[in-house]
Amino acid sequence: MKSEDGKILITGVAGFVGAALCKRLLENKESVIGIDNLNSYYDKNLKLDRLENLQCVVKENEGKLKFIDFDLIENKLIEKIFSENKIKLVIHLAAQAGVRYSLTNPREYIKSNIDSFFNVIENCRKFKILDFIFASSSSVYGGNKKIPYQENAPVDHPISLYAATKKSNELIAHTYSHLYGLRVTGLRFFTVYGPWGRPDMAPMIFTNSIINGKPIDIYNFGNMKRDFTYIDDVVEGIFRCCYKQSSVDKNFDFLKPNPSTSFAPFRVFNIGNSSPVGLLKFIEILENELGKKAIRNLKPIQPGDVNVTYSDNSKLKEWINFKPSTSLEDGIKRFIFWYKNYYQIKI
Repeated sequence: MKSEDGKILITGVAGFVGAALCKRLLENKESVIGIDNLNSYYDKNLKLDRLENLQCVVKENEGKLKFIDFDLIENKLIEKIFSENKIKLVIHLAAQAGVRYSLTNPREYIKSNIDSFFNVIENCRKFKILDFIFASSSSVYGGNKKIPYQENAPVDHPISLYAATKKSNELIAHTYSHLYGLRVTGLRFFTVYGPWGRPDMAPMIFTNSIINGKPIDIYNFGNMKRDFTYIDDVVEGIFRCCYKQSSVDKNFDFLKPNPSTSFAPFRVFNIGNSSPVGLLKFIEILENELGKKAIRNLKPIQPGDVNVTYSDNSKLKEWINFKPSTSLEDGIKRFIFWYKNYYQIKI
């Protein structure tokens, strides 16, 4: 796949994963169309700075970036972009993120994660786009207790609306893959962190609180584990999937169907570090890197939260010969270095 063969469309390009992936593709001399509505879910300035950083990447490489600011709920504008550009691949990363926010603003998740998802994939059908990659989430595993999470496990018991929308995305994508031959790859992300990360996630929240001497709310009294996955590892996984088209599973067993493959050109993969870390241990690593102790406020578990996330990456490794491997200690070191520079913090 070469840049002259067409453009890559990335939705959510000003987001954490979207901007990092766009940078990687631009460095590979790809032409990218990036879409983002720059909403106010978290600091808009961070999103604008990510975009500015991408423009610097464009100047240093042969890749090209066209950024378009609009909401994917506006279907006519999406149709216009598809009709005016030769698009070879769509990477759909735009979504309303966050489990806890879905408890108080559920309608936003239906709009952003269902309606907008449909607008994008329907235009893939209409304009005969062959390849579609989209972001799912480890949250689809919901009430599953068997760990590590494997893609062939059933994901029929979500425990948050956010998880339910991501499961819905997988079902819609499979239907389009079957009906229209769309080559689909769904990627279930596990707690992505690193430079340019989301301010609503634990690494940013905890770091800010420790630096400013504010208490940290630690849910389930710290008895939680997360499979923290460094941003560069996530990007490398997506990047390699861009150059390996999904395909039909020729050994698909209709009597014992595997949810991660299909008789259609549809695949689902985990992208996680396969090394879950306890929440209290995670805080200790932050404390050591910052040279400052956290003020801990232990609280009961919140609705929608799971105790453990743990990714089995064997299918991803088999598919693209890659699996995440950055240790949490190394990843946090890089994250804190960026954080101090970006926010001009001196400790």
